[in-house]
Amino acid sequence: MDDFLTLLVRAHKLLQAASDEAMSRHGVRIGQNLILEALWETDGLTPGEVASRARLPITTPTIVNTATRMEAAGLLTRRRDPKDGRLVRLYLTDRARAAQQPIRESRRQLAEHATATLTDEERAHLRTALLKIIQQLATDQAGPGER
Repeated sequence: MDDFLTLLVRAHKLLQAASDEAMSRHGVRIGQNLILEALWETDGLTPGEVASRARLPITTPTIVNTATRMEAAGLLTRRRDPKDGRLVRLYLTDRARAAQQPIRESRRQLAEHATATLTDEERAHLRTALLKIIQQLATDQAGPGER
């Protein structure tokens, strides 16, 4: 187990670099695809709603900062909520809508490539193991020795 963290970090870095390259072909930076995923499901969410729906723990301020960059890149627009002017809602542009299928396909291809040497059983075990690690760390925020 000594090399577990080293292997996990190495795999993470390689996957992150490959994902960033795949997303950049569609004019999207890594992480922005998570915001797009939430808005593809339900357009017009507030940054707080996007943060709560993201598949990774992302804070509302991070969503706001990322939305600023995405707006500059022509991926989304921000509009005040007509019922509550204090709220800002995020809306997809035509460019972001058109990128949905190509981005999903790129993500599918990347996952397929990353796990190409694994059997179906190994893929299932990997998924289960990663979910267990995530659950353990998410429910136990205090690290070892901090209890």
